Amino acid sequence: MSIALKGAPIHFGPFLVTSQVFYQTPLSFALVNLKPILPGHVLVSPRRVVPRVTDLTPNETTDLFLTVRRVARMIERVHGATSLNIAIQDGVDAGQSVPHVHTHIIPRRKADLDHRGGTDAVYDMLDGEEGDLGRSYAQRDGEDGRRGSTSAQSRRTNFPAVDNEERKPRSMEEMEAEAAFLAREMKKEALD
Repeated sequence: MSIALKGAPIHFGPFLVTSQVFYQTPLSFALVNLKPILPGHVLVSPRRVVPRVTDLTPNETTDLFLTVRRVARMIERVHGATSLNIAIQDGVDAGQSVPHVHTHIIPRRKADLDHRGGTDAVYDMLDGEEGDLGRSYAQRDGEDGRRGSTSAQSRRTNFPAVDNEERKPRSMEEMEAEAAFLAREMKKEALD
């Protein structure tokens, strides 16, 4: 079941994600991830579609990071995390796969990626095929993810990483249910 959001449809780059959004401000929104690297991996983006952090206005920058802070606090509480990875891949050469500023919030626990080589394995996962959101969204929408319309998508196809077969794209119903749950949890978070 989708939560009711106020305002216009929300896009993550070229992709319509309104039903995956669990929190929004006038300038930012938080959404569940199509292919989370770890359970609870979410994204925070500005409402305005811009590719780089330096393209944001001062007000958008402030709102984005206050939203990241608030969502991070909730994700840590809900997922029982002891730490978080908070990452921005700012531009194609930094591994950005969707040309829209987005902050990854990934809940972490001790030894959670030991089976993948340790704590820092998360960075390889973000940079490799596992973190290629552009391809995942294009495939979900029935496009050929190997030849996406953005240079970021085509650039990422050259990464040598192999897709993790255990991480399948989630259904719209799964993402909407998680978005609804997290929306309820966000209401419990104090405003700063």
